[in-house]
Amino acid sequence: MNDQKPILQVFLLEYEKLKDEQLKRIAFRDQIIYLTLGIFGGILSFALSNKTNFYALLVIPWVCLILGWTYVVNDEKISALGKYIRLTLTEKIKAQIDDSDIESIFGWEIAHRSDERRKRRKIQQLIIDEITFVFSGLVALFAFWSLGTNFPLVIHIFCVVELILLVVLGIEIIIYADLAKGR
Repeated sequence: MNDQKPILQVFLLEYEKLKDEQLKRIAFRDQIIYLTLGIFGGILSFALSNKTNFYALLVIPWVCLILGWTYVVNDEKISALGKYIRLTLTEKIKAQIDDSDIESIFGWEIAHRSDERRKRRKIQQLIIDEITFVFSGLVALFAFWSLGTNFPLVIHIFCVVELILLVVLGIEIIIYADLAKGR
């Protein structure tokens, strides 16, 4: 047992460090929403303050893309950390302590995913993410198009690129939405 105890301590330290990283990523991910809303407010205030400033609306889709992708990447890492803890680290610890009831040690890792309302909350979050990072970018693009006419070709190309990238982001947000229940 003495040979196994140090490795068990290493696994428990790994768990602690993974949870620390997960908590930091959650805090960062959640701050991205507030940052996005603040930037939108600033850009809209500038764009609507003078008719000649409406080109600033073309910045909003880029903000959506950059912060939206950062949000998705962090959200995926948060889910991946949880999955690793639930499936891999738990098994490593189980092998060291020879206890088949190991889930009671990391019970929260599974319990919070088994809530009856989890799927509904995750779908609601998916909708909020799509509104924040995709719909708002699309609204800015359509508002820009409605405020002007006779744009140079380069602006049309720029807008089409923004539109395509927003659609891709919307698809990625759906792909990475962790809607699964339980383990």
